[in-house]
Amino acid sequence: MKLNRAEHSEEMPFLDHLEELRWRIIWSLAALLLSTLAGFWLVTRFDVLGLLILPIQPFLNGTKLKYLNPTDPFFITLNLAITVGILLALPIIVYQLWAFIAPALKKEEKRSIVPALYMGLVLFLIGAAIAYWGAIPLTLRFMMSFQSSSLEQNIIVSEYMGFVVKIILAFGAVFELPVVVLILATLGLVTSGFLVKMRRYAIVVAAVAAALLTPGDAVSLTIFLMAPLMILYEFSILLAKMVERRRARVHAADMADLAAEGT
Repeated sequence: MKLNRAEHSEEMPFLDHLEELRWRIIWSLAALLLSTLAGFWLVTRFDVLGLLILPIQPFLNGTKLKYLNPTDPFFITLNLAITVGILLALPIIVYQLWAFIAPALKKEEKRSIVPALYMGLVLFLIGAAIAYWGAIPLTLRFMMSFQSSSLEQNIIVSEYMGFVVKIILAFGAVFELPVVVLILATLGLVTSGFLVKMRRYAIVVAAVAAALLTPGDAVSLTIFLMAPLMILYEFSILLAKMVERRRARVHAADMADLAAEGT
């Protein structure tokens, strides 16, 4: 038997909520620890560092990235392992969060949010792929074209890795926009009308985000980030409208049931 919000809150006291939350956090931290160990194995076994260095190799003129401290290779590997571990553990962490808040949600809210979680994973991978194969080479080509006749590159691997990981994670996070909007629309915090009204501001924000994340010429900015951002925004409006239509159908069905009971 599924509980609604009122029934769930009556059956589970506040201290039991805290105890459940504590165990959800413990399981999430345990998953993060095990995923980090798995990430360390993956980083060393499959040369993840080499894959991340691949976009800059055409600009190195046959040389390798440099490091300044004897401990740098180990800590770079460790940082990569932690990053991979977080990504691997994220589905488990999201599940623990979902399992904690799901009993307080209505049936139609669960029906909308669950597909959004799977969609979020796909969108993150798409954003990361665009960053890796498009935005990072574009940014490197643009940035390293300045003062090339007067300066000699001596790129440090730690600085480069920070740059690459930030761009990949930033693109992945930006592509989660439809998921965020879908969840907010399901909870009644955002409407499609509000999103349509804010479209002009969204264009400005998308242009600024594209300029910050992928510095380069206007055409490249439009191709690699601004156009996908606006497509995602329009997709978010469509998702919000779908949620509103479903809510209207459920409300109409409830009113019909009430009318039938009253006759």
